[in-house]
This record gives sequence, structure tokens and C-alpha cells, in this order.
Amino acid sequence: MSESTERSISKIEEAKDKVIGAIAETMDLYGVTPAAANLYATMYFKDQMTLDEMRKELEMSKPSMSTSVRRLQEIEMVKKTFTRGSRKHTYVAEKNFFRSFMVFYCQMWEREIKMNMEAIEEAQEDLIDVIKDSSSTPGIVAEAKKYYDQLEESKTYYHWLEDLVASIRSGKIFEFLPKDQQD
Repeated sequence: MSESTERSISKIEEAKDKVIGAIAETMDLYGVTPAAANLYATMYFKDQMTLDEMRKELEMSKPSMSTSVRRLQEIEMVKKTFTRGSRKHTYVAEKNFFRSFMVFYCQMWEREIKMNMEAIEEAQEDLIDVIKDSSSTPGIVAEAKKYYDQLEESKTYYHWLEDLVASIRSGKIFEFLPKDQQD
């Protein structure tokens, strides 16, 4: 191999390492461990990898690697693929960052909406009970109404968040924020 070719290959590897490092560093936004982040970032530049290849390349323990792969599958950043003629499972990293963003954040926002709206509904039922209770003092009723109204106002945010999720899932958001915007 010529010196020029070796230099070019080295430059390519350096370029990949820069991106792998940056991706791994920022994957905490997706709620993954540094090991899972490193795995995803490494897989990003591969067509596909088996569990054995991942373990060898990243020098991860089998349990850590399996946990990382599972977590990345849960957030749809890695998919298990079928390779004809092979008994080993292969995995592919999601390379479309728009899709990764949309899947992950929509899942998180939907979880937030569900949990908080359920809590708000239950809390409002409790507050209505206090408001309707004839033994509640005027001060207690006023406090219950204040909190009921505060919770009612907070629903605006969760309805807006539902609309945001729907616009992302449908792709409508790209009418307002096109993917191909350049500086």
C-alpha cells in the first residue's frame, strides 16, 4: 500500500473518530449509557454488525453489550436484521437522524402527556370533592379552586404537546421547518 493511500485511510479513520466521539458524547440526550452511545456511534459507520463483532470492536462485556443493544432497539436507534444463510443476528444503526429524533422524542413526550394528564385528572377529581364538600371552609374551597384552575391551565401545554407529536409523526412539521434548510 502506498504512503499516500495509507495517509488517506488514516484521514478517513480520524474523520470517523471525530463524529463517533461527538455522537457518543451527545447521546445522553436520548437517555442511554455511555456504553450504548459508543456502540451506536460505532455502528453508525458500519453496514451491519453481529453481537460478536460489536463485542470485539468495542471490547465490551457480553452483558453490557446486550443491555446496550436492547436499549438502542427500544428507542429504535438499532434494528435487528436477517441475513440469509447466517444463524447470527445482525444489527443495523438508524442513520436517519430525523427519524431517530422523531421516534425518541415523540415516545418521551407521549409518556409525559399520559402520566401528567392522568395525574391532573385524578387530582382535579380530588379537588372537586373538596370544593363540593359542605364541611369545607371557604378558605379551603378557595385554595382547592385555585389549584384546580392552575391544573386546568396546565392542560393547554399537554394539548399543545399532543399537537406537536402529531405534527412530527405526520411529517407536517416539515412544512414549517423544512429539513433542507441551509445557512
